Amino acid sequence: MEFLSICLISFVFLFFISISLFIMGVNFLMNDFVMFIEWEVVSLNSNSIVMTFLFDWMSLMFMSFVLLISSLVIYYSKEYMSSDLYLNRFIILVLLFVMSMMLLIISPNLISILLGWDGLGLVSYCLVIYFQNEKSYNAGMLTALSNRIGDVALLLAIAWMLNYGSWNYIFYIDLMKNDTEMLIIGSLVMLAAMTKSAQIPFSSWLPAAMAAPTPVSALVHSSTLVTAGVYLLIRFNILLVDSWSGKFLLIVSGLTMFMAGLGANFEFDLKKIIALSTLSQLGLMMSILSMGFYKLAFFHLLTHALFKALLFMCAGAIIHNMNNFQDIRYMGGLSIHMPFTSSCFNVANLALCGMPFLAGFYSKDMILEIVSLSYINMFTFFLFFFSTGLTVCYSFRLVYYSMTGELHSGTLSILNDEGWVMLRGMMGLLIMSIIGGSMLSWLIFPTPYMICLPYYLKLLVLFVCISGGFMGYLMSNMNLYFLNKSLIFYNFSYFLGSMWFMPYISTYGVVYYPLNLGGKIYKSMDQGWSEYFGAQYIYSNLSMYSKNMTFIQSNNLKIYLMFFIFLVIILTFMTIFI
Repeated sequence: MEFLSICLISFVFLFFISISLFIMGVNFLMNDFVMFIEWEVVSLNSNSIVMTFLFDWMSLMFMSFVLLISSLVIYYSKEYMSSDLYLNRFIILVLLFVMSMMLLIISPNLISILLGWDGLGLVSYCLVIYFQNEKSYNAGMLTALSNRIGDVALLLAIAWMLNYGSWNYIFYIDLMKNDTEMLIIGSLVMLAAMTKSAQIPFSSWLPAAMAAPTPVSALVHSSTLVTAGVYLLIRFNILLVDSWSGKFLLIVSGLTMFMAGLGANFEFDLKKIIALSTLSQLGLMMSILSMGFYKLAFFHLLTHALFKALLFMCAGAIIHNMNNFQDIRYMGGLSIHMPFTSSCFNVANLALCGMPFLAGFYSKDMILEIVSLSYINMFTFFLFFFSTGLTVCYSFRLVYYSMTGELHSGTLSILNDEGWVMLRGMMGLLIMSIIGGSMLSWLIFPTPYMICLPYYLKLLVLFVCISGGFMGYLMSNMNLYFLNKSLIFYNFSYFLGSMWFMPYISTYGVVYYPLNLGGKIYKSMDQGWSEYFGAQYIYSNLSMYSKNMTFIQSNNLKIYLMFFIFLVIILTFMTIFI
């Protein structure tokens, strides 16, 4: 009962704060308000520690969405995690996670941003290792260490900011944007954002973090941990425009989007497919942000948060009912057994694909049309549109495997839609996934965007989506056994499915060789020559000397008498011969 009360209290509290913050955000947006608060925490003689908070339409809007998703995820966890013995601990960890994100969102100061940033890293480690097995520990360590690189980059950026006399970058970033020091700070912040948002070559931790409970995945992959990097770069967007760092980020994020889309088409783990789709969408946000369209990146960040959280919640309900099976090859016919969950899943999938008039359509379509309008090369253009086709391809493949045909896991009579608490949690996000995109589009862009393009370019997005969906259907439905016999095709699919061997390069490659070298040094030095001439050698000599001293001290009277007799004999001989 105590846990249920914590769940419900957290849900109600966060939900109402979310609604009030959204109303404030709309007010700030309409009236172009910005509120800057300085709170003097400690004042000692002439020194003072001041916390600064920035409230503008962007931070208020983002906080409202984070709290809305968090409240529904906590409500959803009431049923999903009901068999756990330590549920209070789980809810408290989720609340700490959300608080860290809040601190990061409202900070215009790199020091307080670091507090929220590190809080996210630490709590995400605790949540990833929540189920406490070897796989979870490995995933948690990989997540924590990958994010530590970003933390170090942020600390270095803080050190470089000593050149300006204040860590409140918001005051002087526009004025100093062409300074060498500011360019260095911008590149360090970009590195930090790339680690947190899992861009190449730091992508391997994102699918590994799927070891966390599904409600945590819904929170992490929609509005908290992975979006922190994108949000930080939105705040520093001035430094990306017309600079080498912006061009570098564009190519890296485009490749990330492409790589994740390809990988998801060869994956069979339900949660991993959705994780790779998050990675693909993060690449899309980063790439449009690096081109200078920060409002579009923020718009897609918000709409993506809604349908991605819903997608994970539906995946969690399916896994829960499938008796913890995550392999999509065991699924099938779920639309018959779980109609409401399947409907939510399909709506979220279609929103992800950019189906007209769902949440994802407004942001994704506008991004692709702006790309068509922009001055970019053919390679970048190809990455954007081909990755969009791949998104629709793996979404349709996922629907085909899980929703159609017969159930492939024997007689599971437990499949049903009876979990009303989980369904209510999903219902809130289902409504937002349908109306959220249009609502935000009308709010954020008061003047409608009129993008004039040639007829074929205007229809290109639709054509790419339709052909991607058709390819997804063919991939699932065609008999590919003759291809599977080919070793070249097997190796190629393994290469694509393993994220272009990214884990082997950025994880195992980095870890294996130092550990191997350490093992050799330990054997040859620590337990070899070092033992022979070091500790053991000194120990054996000292023990020998101490034995001799003990012998002398415990037999001192006999030894003194013997020395005295020897001395008398020597003196006698000396007197005789001299």
